[in-house]
Amino acid sequence: MSIRTPEDLSDQLSNDLAWRKKELAQIKSLVKSQDIPPSRHKVFVRSAICLLDSHWEGFVKFAANAYLNYVRIRKLKYGELSHNFLAFAMKDKLQAVNETNKASVYIQVCNFFISELSQRAKLPKDGISTSSNLSSAVLREIILTLGLDFIPYSSKDKLIDEKLLQSRNKIAHGEYLSIDGDYYMELQAQVVDMLDLFRNQIENAAILEQYQLPSLTNTKS
Repeated sequence: MSIRTPEDLSDQLSNDLAWRKKELAQIKSLVKSQDIPPSRHKVFVRSAICLLDSHWEGFVKFAANAYLNYVRIRKLKYGELSHNFLAFAMKDKLQAVNETNKASVYIQVCNFFISELSQRAKLPKDGISTSSNLSSAVLREIILTLGLDFIPYSSKDKLIDEKLLQSRNKIAHGEYLSIDGDYYMELQAQVVDMLDLFRNQIENAAILEQYQLPSLTNTKS
């Protein structure tokens, strides 16, 4: 489905998040169940941590690329993009500058900023990766790329890096880790809150056209 309007984007995000929340709700009900023997319950909670992290990482990647593709289909010129999206579109050129001392490469980049900003921007489709480990540092880079506000997540480093990601990695790599059911349910509640926050930030950014230079947005209003 093509994402041409803020409503299309919202529908995509809502649909993807809905099935994840449904599955997490089912997991929560099983974690709370009193009918599972303690030994089996511990195994189940350990598995639930891995699934919780997969939904966290999966939705952030899906939502970030849905927004990127929404901006891409706007067909804006380089000079019309907000600075974060211009930097993302320029990533390959800037990387080439970083990897060489050749004057010809520097000149190409200078020429781009002088004469090519009026060209239609080329943004990569599905170009945002979580690096298969959505740490707080990776999340910060994704949020900066999208031009969103990282402040609401700034106090979540320990939650993301230790309680969620580190626990997932230990379990996935065969280490024994005993996790209390109440601990898991509190962790799931906090992760779901972050998922909702991320969705809302993207939806608001699309509605407010934060992917464009502020001067262009103000001209339209």
